[in-house]
This record gives sequence, structure tokens and C-alpha cells, in this order.
Amino acid sequence: MNPTGNARGALFMAIAMAAFTCNDALVKSVTHAMNTGQILFVRGLMTSALVLVIAWRMGALGSWRILLQPPVALRLAAEIFASLTFISALGVMPLANISAILQSLPLAVTLGAALFLGEQVGWRRWLAIIVGFIGVLIVIRPGPEGFSLAAIYAIASMIGAATRDLATRRIRSDVSTLFISVITAIVITLVGGALIVPMGGWQPMSPAVVMRLAAASVLLLIGYQTIVNAMRVGEISFVAPFRYMSLLWAITIGFLFFGELPDLWMTVGAVIVIASGLYTFYRENRRRADPIAQQSTPESP
Repeated sequence: MNPTGNARGALFMAIAMAAFTCNDALVKSVTHAMNTGQILFVRGLMTSALVLVIAWRMGALGSWRILLQPPVALRLAAEIFASLTFISALGVMPLANISAILQSLPLAVTLGAALFLGEQVGWRRWLAIIVGFIGVLIVIRPGPEGFSLAAIYAIASMIGAATRDLATRRIRSDVSTLFISVITAIVITLVGGALIVPMGGWQPMSPAVVMRLAAASVLLLIGYQTIVNAMRVGEISFVAPFRYMSLLWAITIGFLFFGELPDLWMTVGAVIVIASGLYTFYRENRRRADPIAQQSTPESP
């Protein structure tokens, strides 16, 4: 155990979740003023400029031919899909509900790793995945007519994010993470620009809206940097569960700034999702620790 590193990692993860959730809230606050394409374009311009300067100063820029690598291309497509559907969900769904659904992302990644990457998943983690997705159903509560459009957006965003994370595992280790961020930011900006007209056209922006998107782009960058630091300085099994703090941030911000108060069923569903995710982290940690413990056990005379 590394208590100091774990404490720093937990702090970094808490900051990352606060930054991401505040970014989401700022984006949600401007969904009434412009379409999804314009939001992606304007925020993307600012984020791209910030990331590009950082990558240039650190010498992390590379060749755009990296896009020809299938895992990179898949990650990029999944990121675009997740961003489009997530911002669409923000415009029609309470912030806490979206956050609760996205808490199932670790479960979706575990499921995808088992189905598509051949990773071994025991029956306990399979059960946790099933229970977790039941929690998602409790949050969205589909009626007789089926899933609402808001729920479809949120679930689609979760699937896109899980695909992105799975594709990231297949990217070669010699590919710069920062350069991947540069490519992602620029391509998402271009996609957003291309979607402005099909989604309703350009809308005039007030200084307040521009400032909110500028703040969102800075928070997005802070979130990405601190979550990387969290994983590097602390043990993943200790640090990763702190990502669930995003739900607390979402509930607090949703109540204070949007007047959104979670109902009983949303709370129950969120608790089930989080409990399932924490159990999955616990079982994964046990699975990794058991072989090490067996190797370190002295042989009997």
C-alpha cells in the first residue's frame, strides 16, 4: 500500500469529478441557446487551442497517420458518438439522472471486455453487472410506451463511452496520450461545425454564453489532466471508486442551479448502480491480488 500516493490519487480523482460535473452543468445551461453541433464546435475550438499549445510545448505532437490505426479510429468515433448523445441528453434530462446512468460505465466496460476482449469475468461480477443494469432501469423507469428519448440519449452516451474506453486499451503504448487528446478535440470540433446547419443553424451568442463555454473547456482540460494524475500516483483499486463522487456533485449542482431534486426511484437506482460498481472493483482487486498472494506464500517443507 502507498498511503500518501493513494491520498493524492483520491484528491486528484475528486477534483476531476468536480471539474467534469461543473463542465456538464455549464454545457447544460447553454443548451437552450444553441444546438448540440454549435456547442461542440465552440467549446471544441477553445479546448483544441488549449490542448494543442500544451502538446506543442511538451513535444507530444505526432503524425496524423495515427488515425489509420483501427483502435484510434474506433476510439475517436466512439468519443464523437458519446459527446453528441451526452449533450443531447443534458438538454432534456436532469443532471443527477444522467450522472446516475453514467455510473454504470465501469460495469459496461467490464461487460465489453468479457464479450469482445476475452477477459475472464467470474459469476459474481456477472451478477453485479446484471444488478447494476437493473439499477439503470430503475433510474430511467421506462413506461408502457418504452424508453423516453432522454433515456435513449443517456444510454447511448454510456455505450459510446464504454466503447471508447475499450478501444483505448488496444492503442499501442508508444502512442502519446496527449496527442490522442489533440486529435480528439480537433475532430470533435470539426464534426460539431459540420452539424450546426443540419441541427438548426448558427445562433447568436451572448458574452455570458461564450464565457460559460470557455469555462467549460478549461474545466474539461482540468478534468482530463487530474484523472490521469489520479491513476498514476494511486492504486487503481483504491482511487477508481472515488469517481462515484460525480453523482454527489451532480445532485448538489442540479439542486442549487437547476432546481432539480432526485426522486426516490432515482436514488434507489443510483445506490444499486454504485453498489454494483464498487463490488465489481472489489472483485477485480481480489482477482489480481490472489495470484500475487499465492506466489509470495512460502512452500511447505
